[in-house]
Amino acid sequence: MDLLTAMRLFHRVVETGGFSEVARQTGQTQPTISRTIAALEDHLGVRLLNRSSRSMTLTDDGRQFLEQAGRALEAVAEAEASVGRRRGHPTGLLRVGTPVAFGRLHVAPRIAAFLDRHPDVTVDLSLSDAFVDLVTDGLDLAVRVGVLDDPSLIARRIGTTRRATVASAAYLARRGIPATPADLLRHDCIVYTRLATGSRWHFDGPEGPIVVTVSGRFRADNSEAVREGVIAGAGIGVVPVWLFRDEITTGRVQIVLDAFEPSPLPIHAVYPSRRLVAPKVRAMVEFLAAEFAASPVLSGRGDASHAATVG
Repeated sequence: MDLLTAMRLFHRVVETGGFSEVARQTGQTQPTISRTIAALEDHLGVRLLNRSSRSMTLTDDGRQFLEQAGRALEAVAEAEASVGRRRGHPTGLLRVGTPVAFGRLHVAPRIAAFLDRHPDVTVDLSLSDAFVDLVTDGLDLAVRVGVLDDPSLIARRIGTTRRATVASAAYLARRGIPATPADLLRHDCIVYTRLATGSRWHFDGPEGPIVVTVSGRFRADNSEAVREGVIAGAGIGVVPVWLFRDEITTGRVQIVLDAFEPSPLPIHAVYPSRRLVAPKVRAMVEFLAAEFAASPVLSGRGDASHAATVG
């Protein structure tokens, strides 16, 4: 038995004073309405109506239940109306997950503009370099940098991050400047372990794609740690161009292998399901896509050496 439907029918029977009118209004037969009310009584374990061939009256239990059922139906109607008013309008709490450095540099500074456009939305930003489970962690949306390997997620590409091969001036003075990707085999390389490619570094060179398996004594699962390792002179890193700005401008960190740019990485907005995507999620995806399209470092425009010094 559909309890909510039965409560509505019971309420209508009392309002109209009989089964026939409710049957006419709902397009059901009178015996069907009668059976539904009887099933409701069986479910509650009490008689709600005293019925005869000429009249129908409420029992004491029926009067009490009618009052409570009326309140419940009003609450349901209000809930339905509330959702209806929100349909198509971004509202409510939006939980967004991003990688740590990317979220700090490129998502968090843009949240204020998003909130100005959508005053009924509250954003909870979660920063983690781990590939968290959106459903388990209660995220509405995540921004991921790199090739996706989870076919269960719905993804929309919203940007591209160019990358560069970098090292500190102190490291290069000590170990020399590599001229080709093959020279990296003689260097300490800092590996970012969160990427699916791991220590296999991919480059686009004049002769086509090149893959080099590098090694080094420093590995990290956080791009901020890779950044600090490069600055400190622990080795050579392949990093997003937006991870270094002042250090490249001042010459403390240098871009090497200009002719062999590391393969760019896609930026995706991912969410758990294509069905009934909330307006607040759509709003954030559209907002980030537009913002990244206007950014030299997130749209894939220009070369890596130029993009590394442009905001």
